[in-house]
Amino acid sequence: MSIRSTTLASLAAELGVSRTTVSNAYNRPDQLAPATRERILAAAAARGYVGPDPTARSLRTRRQGSVGVLLTEHLSYAFEDMASVDFLAGMAEASAGASTTLTLIPAGPDTVGASDDARAGQLVGSAAVDGFVVYSVAAGDAYLEAVRRRGLPVVVCDQPTDSGLPFVGIDDRAAIAPAARALIDASHTHIGILTIRLHRERLDGFVSPEQLAAADMHVQRSRVLGALDVFQEAGLSPESIPVVTRHINDSRTAYAAAEELLTEHPELTAVLCTTDSMALGVLAYARDHGIAVPSQLSVTGFDGIAPALAVGLSTVVQPNKAKGAAAGNMLADLISRPSTPPQEPPRKVLNTTFHAGRTVGPPA
Repeated sequence: MSIRSTTLASLAAELGVSRTTVSNAYNRPDQLAPATRERILAAAAARGYVGPDPTARSLRTRRQGSVGVLLTEHLSYAFEDMASVDFLAGMAEASAGASTTLTLIPAGPDTVGASDDARAGQLVGSAAVDGFVVYSVAAGDAYLEAVRRRGLPVVVCDQPTDSGLPFVGIDDRAAIAPAARALIDASHTHIGILTIRLHRERLDGFVSPEQLAAADMHVQRSRVLGALDVFQEAGLSPESIPVVTRHINDSRTAYAAAEELLTEHPELTAVLCTTDSMALGVLAYARDHGIAVPSQLSVTGFDGIAPALAVGLSTVVQPNKAKGAAAGNMLADLISRPSTPPQEPPRKVLNTTFHAGRTVGPPA
């Protein structure tokens, strides 16, 4: 039999099995005995047959065999930000054995205005996927609204927390409290906060109470407010806590944010950061300027990424990989039963822990 003429049907006939059995060897391996699957794949490889045609399969089943991951960041962010890397690893783990691929849909960090509404509709509308995981976008984001209009199963991860859609995330306001308490317990009273993006519209620099209250990036707003809750309970006025934000989250902007905060407020003895990436920027700035941590400056982070734990950062550890797996599994369940959607959108809130680390000590 020539390579050119080998088809699913001809291979099935030659092996004496049904076409469904051959299809399952590629698309649903859990439905076959391992020996049967190995026999089918070996015969297919010998004839140069690479599997069912994906276009024909999608027309027949009305399934694309892929799920979209929408993130309002540049594509490089998915591979450089360690929390995002862990999240995507969890999603990949959830799709293992299901013959499902991941399609990354990067919207970019600046998504405001009518032109973005049009671009969102085009980008999301052209995605050949069976459903979407929306990973940490602002409330009212144009891309989130475009996803809603597709009418496919959707799971929101992290934010927005009040979209009315299926949700996977953590309680960010409560999760950051142990980091804030660690600074209070160490007797710090001069504390600053560094946070990444709070608004869809670009905002860099010091944040006013009004800007914080109006923030449409729920995760970062909740973490800042959660820390201020603890500081206020300890007798510190929220207005006395300087907050600096950066729209882009990378090592360069984290370093610059640390420089701005500590130059403008040299009296600070502690910096609470809403991400480990920001905390690593503070540690780099402190190292370059001869500021000893923690004897002269205490630092806390949030995420529990491997580079932060490796340097002993005191940080909140969230289960980024488990979060990705939970989002992937929830979406797969929704895709498998589109005709019977749940009466209430499923919601899964994961637990966090505090890693004491070595970067918190009493003020000098």
